[in-house]
Amino acid sequence: MGAQWKQKGREAAADAKGRLMTKLVKEVTIAARGGADPSLNPRLRMAIEAARKASMAKDTLERAIKKGAGLLGGDAAQFSSVTYEGFAPHQVPVIVECSTDNKNRTATNVRVLFHKGGGQLAASGAISWDFERLGAVEASHERADVDPEEEAIEAGAQDVEPEDGGTVTFYTEPTELDAVSKALAERGWTVTSAKLIWKAKNPVSVDEAKRAEVEAFLGAIDDDDDVEAVYVGLA
Repeated sequence: MGAQWKQKGREAAADAKGRLMTKLVKEVTIAARGGADPSLNPRLRMAIEAARKASMAKDTLERAIKKGAGLLGGDAAQFSSVTYEGFAPHQVPVIVECSTDNKNRTATNVRVLFHKGGGQLAASGAISWDFERLGAVEASHERADVDPEEEAIEAGAQDVEPEDGGTVTFYTEPTELDAVSKALAERGWTVTSAKLIWKAKNPVSVDEAKRAEVEAFLGAIDDDDDVEAVYVGLA
């Protein structure tokens, strides 16, 4: 859990599915600000793939792209990226990335969520120094005999980490994210996600009861519509 925290069973419930779609639409819209052609815009290409994987309706996806690129007759959608740092309960370090069209609203919501959940906000840089900024490519291969470590070397990844369900995460330098993602696809890997993340250098270990408190805190944070990703230093 030293990289991105993922809420368990999130896609199983209808309301959670709705929140996921809201965030995917926003990510597509923001990514499209860099150009509406996914072949020339790596962030948009991965956002589109994530949206399709979640079964987003075609017209919803196309409208989000056009809105972000300013192709609907008005100005392009204006969103700002905001990052918050702090501690979950029991001094577990956490980084929260948000995308918002109203920074004051988002700041208030995050502050309230930290306070209610028993967490503590910190100044910029107070937490992130203990995290690495990396690219992370999640992929799977249909052949069980493929060695992920050898594949990482061939594709130019720095490190590799097996996940549940046969998925493998390949870590890269931030500037090499798109190149590694393309190299893996060319080598027969099915890439399901490629993005920049924060990976904790020194994850904190807690007992089962404390872990439940931390996960409840993280779940409340992640449910906010403006929150794009939550990274936690939890072993």
